[in-house]
Amino acid sequence: MQDQMVDRADLRGDCTRCFGLCCVALPFAASADFAVDKDAGTPCRNLQDDHRCGIHARLRQQGFTGCTVYDCFGAGQKVSQVTFAGQDWRTGSREHARRMFDVFPVVRQLHELLWYLTEALTLPAARPLHAKLRRLSETTEALTRRTPEELGELDVAAHRQEVNVLLLRTSELARAGVRGRKKDRRGADLIGARLKGADLRGANLRGAYLIAADLTGADLRGADLIGADLRDADLTGADLTDAFFLTQPQLNAARGGAGTRLPASVGRPAHWTTEV
Repeated sequence: MQDQMVDRADLRGDCTRCFGLCCVALPFAASADFAVDKDAGTPCRNLQDDHRCGIHARLRQQGFTGCTVYDCFGAGQKVSQVTFAGQDWRTGSREHARRMFDVFPVVRQLHELLWYLTEALTLPAARPLHAKLRRLSETTEALTRRTPEELGELDVAAHRQEVNVLLLRTSELARAGVRGRKKDRRGADLIGARLKGADLRGANLRGAYLIAADLTGADLRGADLIGADLRDADLTGADLTDAFFLTQPQLNAARGGAGTRLPASVGRPAHWTTEV
Protein backbone atom coordinates (compact mmCIF):
# COMPACT_ATOMS: atom_id res chain seq x y z
CA MET A 1 0.00 0.00 0.00
CA GLN A 2 1.36 3.42 -0.95
CA ASP A 3 2.12 5.78 1.94
CA GLN A 4 -0.62 8.36 2.50
CA MET A 5 1.63 11.37 2.86
CA VAL A 6 0.69 14.92 3.76
CA ASP A 7 1.41 17.29 0.88
CA ARG A 8 4.45 19.33 1.91
CA ALA A 9 3.03 22.31 0.06
CA ASP A 10 0.41 22.48 2.82
CA LEU A 11 3.19 22.66 5.41
CA ARG A 12 4.68 25.86 4.03
CA GLY A 13 3.35 29.28 4.92
CA ASP A 14 1.05 30.83 2.31
CA CYS A 15 0.49 34.45 3.31
CA THR A 16 -2.04 34.96 0.51
CA ARG A 17 -4.47 32.60 2.30
CA CYS A 18 -3.77 33.79 5.84
CA PHE A 19 -5.14 36.71 7.86
CA GLY A 20 -1.69 37.81 8.95
CA LEU A 21 -1.94 35.72 12.12
CA CYS A 22 1.78 35.65 12.92
CA CYS A 23 1.79 39.46 12.66
CA VAL A 24 -0.99 39.75 15.24
CA ALA A 25 -1.16 36.70 17.52
CA LEU A 26 2.52 36.51 18.48
CA PRO A 27 4.38 38.93 20.79
CA PHE A 28 7.90 40.21 20.27
CA ALA A 29 10.31 42.41 22.18
CA ALA A 30 12.66 45.10 20.92
CA SER A 31 15.98 43.34 20.30
CA ALA A 32 18.42 42.42 17.58
CA ASP A 33 15.54 40.56 15.93
CA PHE A 34 12.76 43.15 16.25
CA ALA A 35 12.88 46.94 16.09
CA VAL A 36 9.98 47.48 18.53
CA ASP A 37 7.92 45.83 21.26
CA LYS A 38 4.59 44.23 20.38
CA ASP A 39 2.06 42.51 22.63
CA ALA A 40 0.31 39.27 21.71
CA GLY A 41 -2.99 39.95 19.97
CA THR A 42 -1.88 43.39 18.81
CA PRO A 43 -1.37 43.93 15.07
CA CYS A 44 2.18 44.77 14.03
CA ARG A 45 2.46 48.39 12.93
CA ASN A 46 3.61 47.19 9.50
CA LEU A 47 0.52 45.02 8.88
CA GLN A 48 -1.70 46.45 6.15
CA ASP A 49 -5.47 46.17 5.78
CA ASP A 50 -5.02 43.37 3.22
CA HIS A 51 -3.03 41.36 5.82
CA ARG A 52 0.23 41.82 3.93
CA CYS A 53 3.42 43.27 5.36
CA GLY A 54 4.13 46.84 4.30
CA ILE A 55 7.89 46.41 4.53
CA HIS A 56 8.22 42.76 3.47
CA ALA A 57 11.02 43.49 1.01
CA ARG A 58 12.92 45.54 3.62
CA LEU A 59 12.38 43.60 6.83
CA ARG A 60 16.05 43.02 7.59
CA GLN A 61 17.02 46.58 6.78
CA GLN A 62 14.21 47.89 9.00
CA GLY A 63 15.28 45.78 12.02
CA PHE A 64 12.78 42.93 11.72
CA THR A 65 15.16 40.03 11.08
CA GLY A 66 13.02 37.81 13.32
CA CYS A 67 10.19 38.01 10.80
CA THR A 68 12.42 36.68 8.02
CA VAL A 69 13.37 33.68 10.14
CA TYR A 70 9.86 32.68 11.23
CA ASP A 71 7.72 30.13 9.38
CA CYS A 72 4.30 28.87 10.48
CA PHE A 73 4.55 25.54 8.59
CA GLY A 74 1.24 26.36 6.92
CA ALA A 75 -0.66 26.80 10.18
CA GLY A 76 -1.70 30.32 9.21
CA GLN A 77 -3.76 29.29 6.23
CA LYS A 78 -5.11 26.21 8.04
CA VAL A 79 -6.46 28.28 10.93
CA SER A 80 -7.71 31.05 8.65
CA GLN A 81 -9.40 28.95 6.00
CA VAL A 82 -10.26 25.66 7.75
CA THR A 83 -10.53 26.10 11.51
CA PHE A 84 -12.39 29.41 11.20
CA ALA A 85 -13.82 28.84 7.70
CA GLY A 86 -12.44 32.04 6.21
CA GLN A 87 -13.87 34.40 8.83
CA ASP A 88 -11.43 37.25 9.34
CA TRP A 89 -10.43 38.27 12.87
CA ARG A 90 -10.94 41.89 11.82
CA THR A 91 -14.63 41.41 11.06
CA GLY A 92 -15.54 38.95 13.82
CA SER A 93 -16.15 39.61 17.49
CA ARG A 94 -13.38 40.24 19.99
CA GLU A 95 -13.92 36.72 21.36
CA HIS A 96 -13.63 35.29 17.84
CA ALA A 97 -10.29 37.06 17.37
CA ARG A 98 -9.00 35.89 20.76
CA ARG A 99 -9.86 32.26 20.02
CA MET A 100 -8.18 32.47 16.61
CA PHE A 101 -5.01 33.88 18.15
CA ASP A 102 -5.02 31.18 20.85
CA VAL A 103 -5.48 28.34 18.35
CA PHE A 104 -2.82 29.51 15.88
CA PRO A 105 0.29 28.48 17.93
CA VAL A 106 -1.33 25.12 18.73
CA VAL A 107 -1.86 24.28 15.05
CA ARG A 108 1.62 25.61 14.28
CA GLN A 109 3.13 23.02 16.63
CA LEU A 110 1.05 20.24 15.06
CA HIS A 111 2.11 21.28 11.57
CA GLU A 112 5.75 21.24 12.61
CA LEU A 113 5.28 17.67 13.82
CA LEU A 114 3.66 16.83 10.49
CA TRP A 115 6.76 18.21 8.73
CA TYR A 116 8.98 15.76 10.61
CA LEU A 117 6.61 12.81 10.21
CA THR A 118 6.26 13.47 6.48
CA GLU A 119 10.03 13.58 6.08
CA ALA A 120 10.45 10.40 8.11
CA LEU A 121 8.18 8.63 5.62
CA THR A 122 10.59 9.52 2.81
CA LEU A 123 13.58 7.86 4.50
CA PRO A 124 14.17 4.36 3.08
CA ALA A 125 16.05 3.28 6.21
CA ALA A 126 12.94 3.97 8.29
CA ARG A 127 10.76 1.65 6.23
CA PRO A 128 10.22 -0.75 9.18
CA LEU A 129 8.52 2.17 10.95
CA HIS A 130 6.53 3.51 8.00
CA ALA A 131 3.22 1.96 9.06
CA LYS A 132 3.46 3.52 12.54
CA LEU A 133 4.68 6.82 11.11
CA ARG A 134 1.78 6.89 8.67
CA ARG A 135 -0.78 6.24 11.39
CA LEU A 136 0.70 8.93 13.63
CA SER A 137 0.78 11.37 10.72
CA GLU A 138 -2.90 10.73 10.04
CA THR A 139 -3.70 11.19 13.72
CA THR A 140 -1.80 14.48 13.83
CA GLU A 141 -3.49 15.77 10.70
CA ALA A 142 -6.87 14.90 12.22
CA LEU A 143 -5.98 16.89 15.33
CA THR A 144 -5.33 19.99 13.21
CA ARG A 145 -8.93 19.80 11.98
CA ARG A 146 -10.57 19.85 15.38
CA THR A 147 -12.82 22.67 16.48
CA PRO A 148 -11.34 25.78 18.11
CA GLU A 149 -12.67 24.61 21.47
CA GLU A 150 -11.06 21.17 21.10
CA LEU A 151 -7.76 22.63 19.94
CA GLY A 152 -7.73 24.96 22.93
CA GLU A 153 -7.91 21.96 25.28
CA LEU A 154 -5.41 19.78 23.41
CA ASP A 155 -2.36 18.54 25.31
CA VAL A 156 0.18 19.27 22.58
CA ALA A 157 3.15 18.41 24.81
CA ALA A 158 1.86 14.88 25.34
CA HIS A 159 1.27 14.37 21.63
CA ARG A 160 4.70 15.81 20.81
CA GLN A 161 6.28 13.29 23.17
CA GLU A 162 4.50 10.42 21.43
CA VAL A 163 5.75 11.65 18.06
CA ASN A 164 9.27 12.20 19.39
CA VAL A 165 9.61 8.57 20.48
CA LEU A 166 9.01 7.44 16.91
CA LEU A 167 11.24 10.14 15.43
CA LEU A 168 14.08 9.03 17.70
CA ARG A 169 13.79 5.49 16.37
CA THR A 170 13.67 6.87 12.83
CA SER A 171 16.86 8.83 13.46
CA GLU A 172 18.68 5.77 14.78
CA LEU A 173 17.77 3.75 11.69
CA ALA A 174 18.67 6.55 9.27
CA ARG A 175 22.04 7.35 10.86
CA ALA A 176 22.99 3.68 11.20
CA GLY A 177 23.42 3.54 7.43
CA VAL A 178 25.99 6.36 7.38
CA ARG A 179 29.55 5.07 7.16
CA GLY A 180 32.20 5.98 9.69
CA ARG A 181 32.16 7.00 13.32
CA LYS A 182 29.03 8.97 14.19
CA LYS A 183 29.25 11.66 16.88
CA ASP A 184 26.52 11.98 19.49
CA ARG A 185 26.22 15.69 20.32
CA ARG A 186 22.57 15.68 21.32
CA GLY A 187 21.79 18.86 23.27
CA ALA A 188 25.48 19.82 23.30
CA ASP A 189 26.60 23.38 24.00
CA LEU A 190 28.47 24.20 20.80
CA ILE A 191 27.88 27.95 20.88
CA GLY A 192 30.64 29.62 18.89
CA ALA A 193 32.36 26.27 18.34
CA ARG A 194 35.14 26.07 15.76
CA LEU A 195 33.93 23.23 13.58
CA LYS A 196 35.37 24.33 10.26
CA GLY A 197 35.69 21.29 8.00
CA ALA A 198 34.44 18.98 10.77
CA ASP A 199 33.35 15.45 9.89
CA LEU A 200 29.80 15.34 11.28
CA ARG A 201 28.41 12.69 8.98
CA GLY A 202 25.52 10.86 10.62
CA ALA A 203 25.95 12.92 13.79
CA ASN A 204 23.18 13.23 16.36
CA LEU A 205 22.79 17.00 16.72
CA ARG A 206 19.26 16.97 18.09
CA GLY A 207 18.71 20.12 20.13
CA ALA A 208 22.39 21.10 19.94
CA TYR A 209 23.24 24.77 20.52
CA LEU A 210 25.19 25.76 17.43
CA ILE A 211 24.66 29.51 17.75
CA ALA A 212 27.38 31.41 15.86
CA ALA A 213 29.31 28.17 15.34
CA ASP A 214 31.83 28.06 12.50
CA LEU A 215 30.61 25.18 10.31
CA THR A 216 32.25 26.37 7.11
CA GLY A 217 33.06 23.40 4.92
CA ALA A 218 31.71 20.95 7.51
CA ASP A 219 30.35 17.59 6.36
CA LEU A 220 26.83 17.20 7.80
CA ARG A 221 25.58 14.54 5.43
CA GLY A 222 23.05 12.25 7.07
CA ALA A 223 23.05 14.24 10.34
CA ASP A 224 19.94 14.57 12.53
CA LEU A 225 19.35 18.31 12.99
CA ILE A 226 15.95 18.31 14.67
CA GLY A 227 15.73 21.25 17.05
CA ALA A 228 19.36 22.30 16.53
CA ASP A 229 19.81 26.03 17.12
CA LEU A 230 21.60 27.36 14.05
CA ARG A 231 21.19 31.07 14.73
CA ASP A 232 24.06 32.92 13.06
CA ALA A 233 25.91 29.64 12.43
CA ASP A 234 28.16 29.87 9.37
CA LEU A 235 27.27 27.12 6.89
CA THR A 236 29.30 28.52 4.01
CA GLY A 237 30.56 25.62 1.91
CA ALA A 238 29.02 23.05 4.28
CA ASP A 239 27.46 19.86 2.92
CA LEU A 240 24.02 19.14 4.37
CA THR A 241 23.06 16.66 1.68
CA ASP A 242 20.71 14.07 3.19
CA ALA A 243 20.75 15.82 6.57
CA PHE A 244 17.27 15.26 7.94
CA PHE A 245 14.69 16.93 10.18
CA LEU A 246 16.08 20.29 9.05
CA THR A 247 13.51 23.07 8.74
CA GLN A 248 13.39 26.32 6.80
CA PRO A 249 13.36 28.48 9.96
CA GLN A 250 16.62 26.86 11.08
CA LEU A 251 18.27 27.68 7.77
CA ASN A 252 16.82 31.18 7.68
CA ALA A 253 18.48 31.87 11.02
CA ALA A 254 21.89 30.70 9.78
CA ARG A 255 24.42 32.13 7.33
CA GLY A 256 25.51 30.42 4.15
CA GLY A 257 26.40 30.85 0.53
CA ALA A 258 25.99 29.50 -2.97
CA GLY A 259 28.37 26.63 -2.14
CA THR A 260 26.28 25.36 0.77
CA ARG A 261 24.73 22.04 -0.25
CA LEU A 262 21.19 21.53 1.05
CA PRO A 263 18.55 18.78 1.18
CA ALA A 264 15.83 19.08 -1.45
CA SER A 265 13.20 19.66 1.24
CA VAL A 266 14.41 23.19 2.05
CA GLY A 267 15.26 26.28 0.02
CA ARG A 268 18.29 28.55 -0.03
CA PRO A 269 17.50 31.67 2.06
CA ALA A 270 17.33 34.86 0.04
CA HIS A 271 19.65 36.73 2.40
CA TRP A 272 22.52 34.27 2.00
CA THR A 273 25.55 35.45 0.07
CA THR A 274 26.07 34.47 -3.54
CA GLU A 275 29.69 33.60 -2.88
CA VAL A 276 30.75 29.94 -3.00
